Amino acid sequence: MNRLAGDILSGSFLEKLRFTRQLLSTLITWFLIALIIAALGWGAFFAIEDTAKKNAEARVLRDTASFAHSHADRLKRSLDSIDQMMRHVQLEWELSDGKLLIQHLNKYSLFPSPSSYYVTVFGQDGMPVLTTLPKLEVVSVADRPYFLTQKSAKSDSLYISRPSVGRASGMNVIQLSRRLTDKNGDFNGVVVVSAAAALFTANYDSTVLGNGGLIGFVSDDQRVMVTRIGETLSSPNTPRLFTNPAFTTPHGSAFFDGKLFGDKRSRFVGWEKIQGYALTAFAGLDGREALKNYQDQYDYSMQYALWISLGFALLTLTAMVLSVEMAWRKHQLFLTYATYRLATEDASEGIYIYQPIFEITGLITDFKLIDCNQRAAEFFKVKRESVINRKVSSFRSGINVKNLMSWLNEAWDKGFYEREMETPVGSSLQLRWVEIKILRSDKLLAVRLRDISETKEHLTELKRRSDEDVLTGLPNRHWIQNYLPKAIMKAEQADESLAVLFIDLDGFKKVNDTAGHAAGDEVLQHAAHRLREAIRPHDKVVRFGGDEFVVILENVEYRIDAAHVAERVQRAFEQPFRLTQGVHAVGTSIGIALFPTDGEDASAVLEKADIAMYSVKTNGKRGYQFYEAKFYNALRDRLAKETELREAISRDEFIMYYQPRVDVTTGAIVSLEALIRWKHPSKGLLEPVHFVPLAEETGLIVAIGELVIDKVCAQLSHWTRQQNGTVPVSVNVSPRQVNNPGIVDVLTSALARHAVPAHLIELEITESSMVAESGEILKMLSMLQRRGIKILVDDFGTGYSSLSQLQRLNFDVLKVDQTFTAEIQNSEEGKVFFTAIVTMAHALHMRVVAEGVETLSQALILRELQCDEMQGFYISKPVPPGETPPILSKPVFPNGS
Repeated sequence: MNRLAGDILSGSFLEKLRFTRQLLSTLITWFLIALIIAALGWGAFFAIEDTAKKNAEARVLRDTASFAHSHADRLKRSLDSIDQMMRHVQLEWELSDGKLLIQHLNKYSLFPSPSSYYVTVFGQDGMPVLTTLPKLEVVSVADRPYFLTQKSAKSDSLYISRPSVGRASGMNVIQLSRRLTDKNGDFNGVVVVSAAAALFTANYDSTVLGNGGLIGFVSDDQRVMVTRIGETLSSPNTPRLFTNPAFTTPHGSAFFDGKLFGDKRSRFVGWEKIQGYALTAFAGLDGREALKNYQDQYDYSMQYALWISLGFALLTLTAMVLSVEMAWRKHQLFLTYATYRLATEDASEGIYIYQPIFEITGLITDFKLIDCNQRAAEFFKVKRESVINRKVSSFRSGINVKNLMSWLNEAWDKGFYEREMETPVGSSLQLRWVEIKILRSDKLLAVRLRDISETKEHLTELKRRSDEDVLTGLPNRHWIQNYLPKAIMKAEQADESLAVLFIDLDGFKKVNDTAGHAAGDEVLQHAAHRLREAIRPHDKVVRFGGDEFVVILENVEYRIDAAHVAERVQRAFEQPFRLTQGVHAVGTSIGIALFPTDGEDASAVLEKADIAMYSVKTNGKRGYQFYEAKFYNALRDRLAKETELREAISRDEFIMYYQPRVDVTTGAIVSLEALIRWKHPSKGLLEPVHFVPLAEETGLIVAIGELVIDKVCAQLSHWTRQQNGTVPVSVNVSPRQVNNPGIVDVLTSALARHAVPAHLIELEITESSMVAESGEILKMLSMLQRRGIKILVDDFGTGYSSLSQLQRLNFDVLKVDQTFTAEIQNSEEGKVFFTAIVTMAHALHMRVVAEGVETLSQALILRELQCDEMQGFYISKPVPPGETPPILSKPVFPNGS
């Protein structure tokens, strides 16, 4: 019995010892948290007090600057008054030819009581001549600086001496002197005002500046200085109260250390230069007195914070004591219910309770399943009763005993084990993906098995969607960014080559702009299908973006292998696409780059293939080309031109020229066509052929078009104000602008901004712009016509328009391309064809304009063919705008024609 009791006591002691150790860490945590909170609180306290101190100091500095300003203003008035009095004495001296009597001056009551300051006039020998003192003391001042300075001076100026004891008055004074001259302008003595030093600090107010305040002034050269601290005024025979202050700015305020002051007390000092004098006034407050309110508040706050800290310490101690009690109770409950709580935590999950089996040496030899829930048995399609109390080593069919033992042992040693696992083939577990979580609770292990198959399938589907192009079903740019680096690494490890084909669809932009985005989407879907059929089975085709595709060829032995694939792609696009909105031909431009020849990583190989593709684009399209270094320079030149064009738009380097359109019958100008020119800063005036194709390709044509519309409206407004018979002006509109719904707003706002009637603007659109069946485009054109804007078909005969489209779109004017105009004088067929166009247009109520009229004979034939209008170099070349609209320099048809 004693032995059993000893074991129990020993076990209880060990259990309490383990609990105490666990609790010790909790108590240490409590202490550390309290310490951190206290540190944060004190940190915040000191930060707040520091801010308060800075604010108090800033307020004191502002006050001292204000005091200095007031002091400087008062000193200036005092000095101005003294100087004015001295100048009066000078004048009286000169008027009396040196025979000035003090009684003569006193009758004007110019001089104050001698206790403040007194005036003395000294002759050229330095002896006194007259004074406002009751008694004239015969004392020479020939050796005094204020006399010597004026005697040697070439001109009159105010001299201010340093403080000294007056020889006549015995007072602490500052002498101010001016030069006296005779009628010939020669030195004839000095007039001296001896002002009591106390006069300049008389405005000291202890209620404002305190008992230790500072007031005074100092000269720029530190020679003259008057200082008063409290009731103490500086004197010539005592050390300075304020030692060599360094005022480096005309005005300001700062804190000065106590070593600069005679009483060794630090001060806040403000200063300001006295206007018109080489003096600086200063005023200051004693540091302790100025910050007394702040210091009192700080002392109170510190005392309050100490009491709070003490209360917080007591609160922390109480919390630690309570936490010990609560922890002990929780420990008792945990021992009783821990295993049950873990097993029944989630009924939708499989819960298994395992007990370790020890050998004599204490090593675990096996685990026994002592309990599981119904869900756990269903996961393996077994009955719960058939597995309870079985050892793990007895599991045979469909369970990897070795792995399970390893997981249970690790959880026993570490107290925790967790992993996600895809169920291997042949396992009896009926789930595809599971999450395994094992927790140790005293002497048992709780295993939780959770079905995560749906989550994993969802993640797989999300990854598939992120890697797949929705429109074509091909892998997308995101996919290739992950796949290509891996493919290159694999090729590098196997010492193999890899090829990348960068494919751009030729003519896709035209389909998209003219037939609409729906037709463009159809083209991309058909293109993806043809590319799949053209490549080898193990090759990869990717939609890179827009109308660009990438083909990855792995294990390429020779360059010719990549060329063969490129040729198959070319042949796959030889047949046009049959779309819902008609038949459209689309080709391919293919750039080829090889790894490792052209690049050593994915981005480099893609970039080189893209550059090679651009080379094909710029050299006629519809072909393929391997990368060469020279292509990079070509691409760089193109980017430079594009940058120049963007800058030209931002700087508005474009100007408009105007070419007249005349009536064939009357020869009168009926309209003008606006033609853009680029005023290039280095290349001069550039015609549209040099920049419009690039603008169309990059999309900058939209911005240029807006500039053109604004410039034309501005010019029309100018001509209209001149009242010179303004005619309409037609503006060329690109397919991109026609497909841009914002063109209506651009036109409307430009017309309104410049107050131009709508009938003075005409829009010229090409046939390719009206191929699309887009209802939005028809609606937009009809809206513009209802507002009075005429719509013209430009370069008719060079596009793909049909009679039904001309009839449906209800155009106002048909402009026949210059190639047909040139043929009318070369053959009868040319005349017949042109006559057919005129007849058709008239039947559709459209006027006909012949473009490119170069000769009189062409003009005569056009008149015979009943063409309505004509335009070309024979009529007039494009001309810059003038104050009035262009006029013809000669009649269209000379007399007798």
